[in-house]
Amino acid sequence: MSPSNYTNWRSWVAVFMLGIASFTVVATELAPIGMLSSIAQDMQQSTSSTGLVVTLYAWLGAAAALISVMMISHLPRRPLLVGLMLLLGLSNGMAAVSYSFSVLLAARLVGALAHGAFWAMIGTLGAQLVSKSSVGKATAIIFGGVSTASVLGVPMINWISADAGWRLSFSLLGILSVVTALTLALSLPHVSGIPRLGRGQLFSVFRNSKLRIVYLIAACGIVSHFAAFTYVEVLLSSVIALPNSWVSICLLTFGVAGILGNFMCGMYIDNHLKRVLSTGLLLISLCLTLISFPTVNGKVTTLLLVSGWGLGVAILFVGLQTWIILLAKDDALPASAIYAAIFNGALGIGAVSGAGILDHWNISTLYLSASLITLLSLALVVVSNKGPTEQATMV
Repeated sequence: MSPSNYTNWRSWVAVFMLGIASFTVVATELAPIGMLSSIAQDMQQSTSSTGLVVTLYAWLGAAAALISVMMISHLPRRPLLVGLMLLLGLSNGMAAVSYSFSVLLAARLVGALAHGAFWAMIGTLGAQLVSKSSVGKATAIIFGGVSTASVLGVPMINWISADAGWRLSFSLLGILSVVTALTLALSLPHVSGIPRLGRGQLFSVFRNSKLRIVYLIAACGIVSHFAAFTYVEVLLSSVIALPNSWVSICLLTFGVAGILGNFMCGMYIDNHLKRVLSTGLLLISLCLTLISFPTVNGKVTTLLLVSGWGLGVAILFVGLQTWIILLAKDDALPASAIYAAIFNGALGIGAVSGAGILDHWNISTLYLSASLITLLSLALVVVSNKGPTEQATMV
């Protein structure tokens, strides 16, 4: 298929549906975070043990991202993506009807396989659907689902779970997965796969020292965020003791602030990438530090700190993604697959690290630790070198 011959309304329907697909995939991954206490109580598990539904999902997704690049990248995109969304729907359906913790874990692992493969394949699809002049817009729409799910999906799921139970949340995600699969089947044109990538092509990405630094920055930032965010519902409801309605309001405000952060980031990141990213990391660290103090228990204060956190996280996600695309150039697909693996691996490490800190210390220690790791990520941004060709965008 020639992109220039297919930039019509059906192309843009496909692009928007891929944005919804990315929202569904990320919302499924993060869904338990917004209802961790409810799942733990229903399954008679500790909060830290229940965090495994996030941790194991993330780690298997990381492995699946790398393996799929080498094994299934040659397959046509339409049947591949439709199949992955149906597999995700099966995972959510299994989770909705699971009545034991082991079955819930099994359901989540099924979804993790689809998750990792989806992200390995989606990175360059925008360029295959639209004309060259519209590639940036198409990519922004597709990956907009990631940011929206990251900052708004969890609050929405928490609100649904608080009113109607966590099983309904998984049921709705399952329905959304199936509907998205059907619309992708109708809207996606034939897009051929690419030759399988070997391990050598993945290793070649790591020979780029600047990409290695960005991957390390990403690992630190994502570990710290998800170490804290996995247990944010526990912090708000059990430690700060906000009523359920205010927990939902705080998480919703987190999401709204994140969307605002996306827009603000888009205005300045092209010319001031490192400054924007540094600002986001500093904001995250400050908010995590202040919210960790037991004296910070007022509704308005908590709302402001959670909002600042959401704003900073949105800047972090957009900044990392932009930086990697800028540096990767012709190696966009393997670089994206590695980033997807690092993102999911760091998410899992963050969740399990948070559980370990909760088991041995308390949630204040967890949030202070996350703040310190965020500062490490900030320090790496500040000291990272910039090449002469990137001077304009890296200041």
